[in-house]
Amino acid sequence: MIRSENGHATGTLTRRGFTCLMAFTLAAGLSALSPVEASAQASGAAQKIADHFASVKTMMGEFVQFGPRGEQTGGKFYIYRPGKIRFNYEEPSPMRVIADGKAVVIGNRKLKTWDLYPLSKTPLNLLLGERIDLSAKMVRSVKEESDLTTIVLGDRNMFGDSTITMMFDPKTYDLRQWTITDAQGKDTSVMIFNVKTGVKLDDKVFSIPYDEVRNKGG
Repeated sequence: MIRSENGHATGTLTRRGFTCLMAFTLAAGLSALSPVEASAQASGAAQKIADHFASVKTMMGEFVQFGPRGEQTGGKFYIYRPGKIRFNYEEPSPMRVIADGKAVVIGNRKLKTWDLYPLSKTPLNLLLGERIDLSAKMVRSVKEESDLTTIVLGDRNMFGDSTITMMFDPKTYDLRQWTITDAQGKDTSVMIFNVKTGVKLDDKVFSIPYDEVRNKGG
């Protein structure tokens, strides 16, 4: 079991939890590389793209999420680096996802249930970090094409076999999509559009209602 800082038992980090977080299957042709090979392919261009993305402190826009069974939802997202993200899902989806820099909660407003995870134990921690480190420890694969740069990151010591795949425009360095693959190999992807960067965001946007989580968590 994983427990929150307030001692609430949150359950194991399961496919159900990550399915709610973030559909395209990983881009065809991505090879499974050893850490040394992956590090060698993490060229200066790829690191430059990753550094540019990490330098964007605030971001907001719209998203479409594709689940592993083909389900599709959408809504608006907000990012405040480091460590903060929020997804406001459109009706009729009852889901909401919030990371406050320390934890990630997945809430179902209809069922009034919550799942709480340490942010450091999820691949979202890599997406939301102050720097995306394309070192041998993190990189599973890098694929550079004329219209897309694809970077797969993971850390088995932190979150097992779960990975996050980020797809960037190599010309503008804009993030187009990310995919979280869970330990069972199930993919959930988020495509983003109408993105605005450098926006002013209130910390309250990323506030987790810990009293509700403690009193009504599943």
